[in-house]
Amino acid sequence: MARNNASPSLFARLLRHLRMTRATARRIFPSSTLKAIQASIGEGERQHRAQVRVIVEAALTLGAVRRGESARQRAHELFSHYRIWDTEENCGVLVYVNLADRKVEIVADRGVSAKITREQWQQVCRQMTAGYAQGEYEASTLKALTDLHGLLQSVLPRGNDGDGKATNELSDKPLLL
Repeated sequence: MARNNASPSLFARLLRHLRMTRATARRIFPSSTLKAIQASIGEGERQHRAQVRVIVEAALTLGAVRRGESARQRAHELFSHYRIWDTEENCGVLVYVNLADRKVEIVADRGVSAKITREQWQQVCRQMTAGYAQGEYEASTLKALTDLHGLLQSVLPRGNDGDGKATNELSDKPLLL
C-alpha cells in the first residue's frame, strides 16, 4: 500500500489553491472594485509621500504550495519583482492579498517600515481579512486603505516644499494576478 506523505493541511491548502481561479478572483474583485481601489490609492497618495501598490493574487502555483511558500514570502517576492522598493524616498508599500490562503500581507520599504509598528500593519491586514470573511471585499479593502493612508500621512506627510506636486512613482492601478 502506497503511503501519502502530504499532510492533511497541505492537501487542504492544495485544494484551496486549485479551486481559486483567476475567474473567481475577477468576480470577487470586478473592474468597478479595482477602479475604486485605484482611486483610493491616488487620493491617499496626495496626502502623504509613500507609494502604495495593491496586488491581489488568486492562488499560488501548486509547486509553491508544495514547497510551503507562505503569503509573506510571496509578498516579498512580488515587492522585489515589481520594484516597489525602487522609490526615491524608499517609501514603497505593497498590500498583497492572497485569496486562496485568505491572507493579507503588507511589505514596506525601509523609509516607511521603521516608522510604523508591526501591530499597526497587522491591524490593517486584520481589518481586510475580517471583511473578506463576511464577503465584503470592496468595502473592507477601501476602509483598510483609508486607514493605511492615515498611518502613512502621520509619518510621511505631504509637505508644501518645492512645487507642491506629488510624484507618482508607482502605478496606482491594482494588479490582479
